[in-house]
Amino acid sequence: MSHTAKILLLGSGELGREFVISAKRLGACVIACDAYDHAPAMQLADAREVFSMLDGERLRAVVEQHRPDYIVPEIEAIRTEVLAELEEEGFTVAPSARATQMTMNRDAIRDLAANELGLVTSRYRYAKNLDEVRAAAEHSGFPCVIKPVMSSSGKGQTTVRDADGLEAAWDYAVANMRGDRQRVIVEQFVDFDYEITLLTVRHAGGVTFCPPIGHRQERGDYQESWQPTPMSDAAITKAQEMATKVVDDLGGYGLFGVEFFVKGEEVIFSEVSPRPHDTGMVTLVSQNLTEFDLHARAVMGLPIPADMRARPAASAVILADRDSASLSYEGLADAMADGADIRIFGKPTSRPYRRMGVALATAGDTDEARRKAREAAHKVHIRYGD
Repeated sequence: MSHTAKILLLGSGELGREFVISAKRLGACVIACDAYDHAPAMQLADAREVFSMLDGERLRAVVEQHRPDYIVPEIEAIRTEVLAELEEEGFTVAPSARATQMTMNRDAIRDLAANELGLVTSRYRYAKNLDEVRAAAEHSGFPCVIKPVMSSSGKGQTTVRDADGLEAAWDYAVANMRGDRQRVIVEQFVDFDYEITLLTVRHAGGVTFCPPIGHRQERGDYQESWQPTPMSDAAITKAQEMATKVVDDLGGYGLFGVEFFVKGEEVIFSEVSPRPHDTGMVTLVSQNLTEFDLHARAVMGLPIPADMRARPAASAVILADRDSASLSYEGLADAMADGADIRIFGKPTSRPYRRMGVALATAGDTDEARRKAREAAHKVHIRYGD
């Protein structure tokens, strides 16, 4: 079989699924990996491997077996020190082993941003037990946000209004931690006007930005996103300057999702993911090149347009409400009747609040696109067979 590149994809969720589509369109051979079989990206890939990416020996064995041109992490829960060793041995980790190591843990990337790069961040401290949580909350003040230093898609995050809520927030964070470190970040709640994801592509030709994406979260997880979001030129410039500092420090080629809080003209750095971002699902209809196309191009050393534009568009998630291993979907025709599009992720099992699909819509403005996407999402019904 001929191909342009062999890619080992670490993590095979819905973001990985769309990345596989983009990479395959460019002629790549993709081996999709995840801890469970029949994950969304595996259904479309050339081959698959089922193992925990926190198993360093197995991770190394799979890399040495397939000898990929590019190792592309799609999740945070990876034995990143093994990726660093593999990179030193000549394998290419996209964007870089440093990027995966620094962003896997919120403490590492926050310390880099605040202390080394001098970016504006909220007040914060770390804690590894309830007593330290209480002390950290005194430093940050109330309300504060408590979340694991390592988790997935915002899980384990709580906004705490007073000291009475600290213990429950700590317990929730511990229950939703990933990896093997029991540690949380306690940070000042930022009274922001809105929050954005700035998709930032670092590539052979420089750094390119997509128009900012607005988003709304519940339980620390994204519920809807829209692009472009209104933002002053001064605020956009600040966000782009900070994003450039971060991605240049992390290095390598690929797409980064850089998150900011915005208050008036003040822009406050929040987090960064060195991979396509869940809020960037909106780019499936808003941009000619999706975030997945851009990531695949950057990883493979292909050109990225200098000017990225977006038509008004929105995404709204389709959530499960129970545990099940027998799933079917109804209402797709009704959901699409007003011009919206639906993507079903193909996850083999559900659990409460798990993202199972997304509704996408374009319109004359983002408010109308958001309405259309939300209404379409509500018309899709998951049927559980057990």
